[in-house]
Amino acid sequence: MLPNSVMADDDPRRIDHIMAEVKKMVNVEGVRAVALNQIREAEDGDPFAILIGTILSQRTRDEVTVKATARLFNRYRNPAELARADEKAVSVLIKPVTYYGTKAESIIEVARQIVDRFGGSVPTKMDDLLTLPLVGRKTANCVLVYGFGIPAIPVDTHVHRISNRLDIVNTRTPEQTEIELARVLPQRYWLEINDLFVRFGQTTCRPVGPRCGVCLLRDDCRYYREVVLGKELSRHGSPTDKPWPSRTRSGWPRDIDRSR
Repeated sequence: MLPNSVMADDDPRRIDHIMAEVKKMVNVEGVRAVALNQIREAEDGDPFAILIGTILSQRTRDEVTVKATARLFNRYRNPAELARADEKAVSVLIKPVTYYGTKAESIIEVARQIVDRFGGSVPTKMDDLLTLPLVGRKTANCVLVYGFGIPAIPVDTHVHRISNRLDIVNTRTPEQTEIELARVLPQRYWLEINDLFVRFGQTTCRPVGPRCGVCLLRDDCRYYREVVLGKELSRHGSPTDKPWPSRTRSGWPRDIDRSR
């Protein structure tokens, strides 16, 4: 294999290298599973639990999401039971997820629509999922991947940020990132990219204060070249770590924290 520093940005071997290095960094002791994998395990892979858990996770920390989902499904085990639930009782169970009052109303309505329109089963088609309250493309893709094992690319703030930092895509919105990843990312990685990049983003490639010093992918990272080494150049007149590799892409998109 060519040294990583001379691989072209569109070389498929570069993506293989990036995915392998991310796996090395996150598949270690102490890095916990993402919320949806924890929910999937706790609820025996129930797609309805994944759907509701993903809605609850919007703008909410993983540990809060997991606990709220567990409390909810200990009380209401399926769409029919949740569809008949009292909104105030649901609000109490899911608190303190962000916007718990609004989400309580919405997930009851989601359950009702699943019962009335889809015979009590979560739909497996993107277009059907998008008709449900509080379900955007990220949520729908999470249901497909974590609930059904159907290849899709859920793009949250971690996937969007890291894909741009590593020069896999050059995009400004999560929607654009999904389109570009679907074009350049081999489908064999679709089921795992969200899980890997979320864990990588929570532990190493953080939105603020990324741990570049321990990252195995610094040579692949536009953020490291343009921001970290750029600051060193401004302070000291020359970078003090490694030579500044050249790349064909330029520019740096702003990070966007969007749940839909």
